[in-house]
Amino acid sequence: MAKILIAEDEPDIRDLIAFTLRFAGHEVVAVSNGEEVLETLPQCMPDLVLLDVRMPRMTGFEACMQMKATPQLRDIPVVFLSAKGQEAEIQEGLRVGAVEYLLKPFAPNDLANRVNELLRQFGVGK
Repeated sequence: MAKILIAEDEPDIRDLIAFTLRFAGHEVVAVSNGEEVLETLPQCMPDLVLLDVRMPRMTGFEACMQMKATPQLRDIPVVFLSAKGQEAEIQEGLRVGAVEYLLKPFAPNDLANRVNELLRQFGVGK
């Protein structure tokens, strides 16, 4: 089982992602904005972070950049989840440090499968 931090400002989407990943056997910590990501990370030290791009208080891009600038957090893989699929935005997400950029909407099973693949890729067992 992996520990996954998700940040999504839409409660219904956040609940769906959390339910999906818990059902897949993971421990999930859910927050609603980028500031909460940075506040929560040092205490929970997840194996993977899923970030929405557009959130209040601090975007996913800003949270990722600050995370990657912090020595004890920089090696945690980040995946962006966004409804915006323009190539420039995808490239920006990868430039700031994400390992993957997934587009919403997604099928819950597809999300769980992709997260499990990434966890295996980064050597984190379920």
